[in-house]
This record gives sequence, C-alpha cells and structure tokens, in this order.
Amino acid sequence: MMKNGVWFLVSLCVVMLFSVTVSFANETGEHPMQMVVHANGQDIVFALNESPASKSLLVQLPMEITVENYGNNEKIFYPPKKLNTSDTPLAGDVRSGTLAYYAPWGDVVMFYGSFHSAPGLYELGHAVQGGEYIRELSGMIMVAADVSQ
Repeated sequence: MMKNGVWFLVSLCVVMLFSVTVSFANETGEHPMQMVVHANGQDIVFALNESPASKSLLVQLPMEITVENYGNNEKIFYPPKKLNTSDTPLAGDVRSGTLAYYAPWGDVVMFYGSFHSAPGLYELGHAVQGGEYIRELSGMIMVAADVSQ
C-alpha cells in the first residue's frame, strides 16, 4: 500500500514540475508555446498562440489519444477536458497546418487543407514543422508539450 502512495506522490511531482516548466518558459518569452504530435514515426510541431484555449490544452498534455478523419481536410481528437475559449481568437484564415478547437463538439482540429471560418472554431496555432504529415495521421497518436525549444 505504501509503495502505491509513494509512486502517486512522485508522479504528481513530475506532472507539477512539467507544468511549471511549460509556464515559466512561455511567460518569460524565451520561446513560443509548442505542442508535438508524434505518430507513424513522424513529428508534427505546432507553435501555439498565447490564448486561454491553448494553455488549457497544454496543461492536459501529454496524452495518448485516438485521431479521427473528419471531412476531407482535417483530423480531429477529443481532449479529456473542454478548453477555455474566453479571449481566444476565432479561426479566420484556416489553411493547411492550422490547429483549431471546435467548441460545440469539444474537439481539437488539425487541418491539412483549407477551410472557411465557422462559428465556434477557435485558433490555437499553426504547424511549424511536419505539417505535411497531418493527412497521414490515423489511430493512436501521442500529443505532448515541447519544452526543448
């Protein structure tokens, strides 16, 4: 019983340290907030904006989650918790590589094609590396914060 409690405390400390590291790096302006999607041996790096929605996604990372096809221009996944969209810009110029959040359904959208704006579609950021791999995503993906920049 004691071993389980110790492991829980160690895990909690690691998560808290990770969250503090992400927050410190972003608030000091040392580098932009970034998120990495890893699947099929490839990495897609997204530079995130400083919105509350992006920040509420980052605190849920890392996660292993299923990605789904939607339409013929996007891949989606559903984070465990809804994102805070207050003061988050609506997605207007949606193009390949745009990362967005569709609040009505609670899904994160990775676009690999153009799209028009839609009510409830909020911009989170843009792919800065590996955007060409979005189209090929399928099954389980690993999504993590990138604090190496």
